[in-house]
Formats: sequence, C-alpha cells, structure tokens
Amino acid sequence: MFFKDIIGHQEVKARLVKSAGEGFVPHAQMFSGPEGIGKLPLALAYAQYLNCLDPADGESCGKCASCVKYGKLAHPDLHFVFPIVKKEKKEICDDYIAQWRDFFSENVYFNLSQWLAHIGADNAQGLIYARESEEINRKLSLKTYEAKYKVLIIWLPERMHEVCANKLLKIIEEPIGQTLFLLVSDSPDSVLTTIQSRCQRVNINPLPESEMLLALQSQYNISDTDAASVAHIANGSYLKAMETIGLNEEHKFFFNLFVMMMRSSYARKIKEIKNIANELAGIGRERQKNFLIYCQRMVREYFVSNLKQPEMVYLNNEEADFGIRFAPFINERNIIDFSDELALAQKHIEQNVNAKMVFFDLCLKVTMLLKR
Repeated sequence: MFFKDIIGHQEVKARLVKSAGEGFVPHAQMFSGPEGIGKLPLALAYAQYLNCLDPADGESCGKCASCVKYGKLAHPDLHFVFPIVKKEKKEICDDYIAQWRDFFSENVYFNLSQWLAHIGADNAQGLIYARESEEINRKLSLKTYEAKYKVLIIWLPERMHEVCANKLLKIIEEPIGQTLFLLVSDSPDSVLTTIQSRCQRVNINPLPESEMLLALQSQYNISDTDAASVAHIANGSYLKAMETIGLNEEHKFFFNLFVMMMRSSYARKIKEIKNIANELAGIGRERQKNFLIYCQRMVREYFVSNLKQPEMVYLNNEEADFGIRFAPFINERNIIDFSDELALAQKHIEQNVNAKMVFFDLCLKVTMLLKR
C-alpha cells in the first residue's frame, strides 16, 4: 500500500513522513476519524513506509522484499487484529486471515458491515474477543524477523472485549522493543480511556469535496454534475461515494424499509407494523444497528431540509423526493424525541434485546411522534 493510493490527506501524509524522517515514531498511535475516509489503508501505507528498505520522496519504494510482502499483506512482522465472529473452530483473527487478506486486497475502502457480510456473520455482532489478547502477546514476544518495526494494526479497537483491552493496555505500557501499535478507530471515544491516553492521536478529517470530486472524475465514468452531486452527498466519506455511485443494495434496502416503516406508522396499520418488525428482526444484529443509524441520519437530514438550505442537506435523489412530503413531519416538536427513541432502540439491539419487540415498540412510538 502506497500513500499515493489513498485519496487526499496530503497534510497527514506529509506529517507522518516528516516525523519518520526525524526519527520520531511513537510506539502507539491511533488513527481516528469518520468511517470510509481511508484510515486503515493510510495506517498500512505508513507501516510499509517505515519498514521500506529504500524509501524516497516521501514514498516507499515498492520493490524491496519488505514492500513486496506488505503488498501481499503477508509480511512476517506485520500483524492484524480486527472484529470477527466465533463459529465452528474460528475463534481468533488468524483463523480469518486468508479471508481478510483477500477482502482487503479487493476493497481498500470498506466498513464493518461489509467485512462481516464477507465472513458470513449472520446474526452475530463482530468483536475482538478476550482470547485474542493471548495471540497478541504470543506474536509480539517473537523476535523481529526482517523488518525495522514489528507492526500490530488493530482495526476498530472500540470492538475489543474488556479483558482483551486491559491486556493490550499492559502491552502498550511496556512495549517490547521496536514494536509499533497502530489503532484505527471510527469511534475513538469508545476505546478504553487508559488506552486512548497512551496513544498519539492522528486525527483524519473527512475528505474535502474538491478532492472527492477529482477522485470520482478520475475513477468513474460519470459527468461533472453527477460527480459534484455524489461528492456532496458523501459528506467526506469515499466509501459512501462509492455506494452512492453503485446504487448500493444495502442502502436501497434501508431506504425502502425506512419508507415502509414511516408510512405504516403514520397510517397506524398495526399488521404492517408487525410485518416490518418481523422483517427487521431477521436481518442480523449488525444490519439492525446500521439500519437504526441510517434512520437517525435520515431524520436529521429531513429536519435540516425544512430550513431550505440545500447546501446543508446530504440526500440522494430518491431520498430527497420522499422528503418533499415527509420532511414537514419532522419538526422542532418531535426531532429530539425521534433521535432519542432511535438511539435507544440501537442501544437495545446492541444489548441483544429481542429485536421483534424493539422494532415493534419503536414503530408504535413513531406513530405518536409523527402526529406532533
């Protein structure tokens, strides 16, 4: 992975290269920022640059033995930790490493839902389990094989089991020589506070529309007008831009369910509400959480659209068309309660509360809120 392969973030790249050149490489760093902006590939490109045998002009050479192995995600001194699900005899990240390498090689920009779908997580929630701490200890106790740094990249440390997080803290506090921890987080405030305090924070901002626009124009055969529209809707996330262009099936599925839920709730059609709750109960915990996150975003967008400031609204054409009639029902009298109820439902799903009950109850509350 090269810095040049990652869209934007020129300032961050320059800062990482400069600090490496000055010999200032903190042993624990946390790359934090919104989903889909390129944090994980940036961390990998940084690790490759640090271990490159012949870096030049702020980029790894791509030809040395270290770079070649990094390109295959198979360097003996490079280790990955990421959320998984326990099934059959798969209990640690290394049990999924072949799938991880294949998936990462084909999808530089991806999110947790896409990864879990790839490994067939079904109804399970992706976690970094307690046993992973034993594997981390084992790997980091080994001598460095051929690189300057032994690198551990932890994707979504906020998904760590508490036992694993506490053991990781001890390793970060007393690192084995030339070990580099790169944590990549979508929600850094959810990471154990003591781990946060021991990591150098590398804040990665959403991509500016100008950089997004250039990337879309160079990589997709779309008009300048369409590229500008997609760049605006994406709101800094290249992953979201890719989904918008590809008419992502998951996105369309969530939108259709959202429309059905709102219409049935407004009409007080209990039978239809029950059917929607049953359908949502069968899509798996991660997708249920993502649907509720999507609903929260839609409610905010429809509320903002009432202000008649189109530059502040991030809706695609289909969502905007539905909002012409629906947006007035999201107003100052119910927006806070709407957000609270959706967030509460998300919390209940995370706590493994019966999904049918959660969504049926949510629809009944939506029924009352839409009447305000």
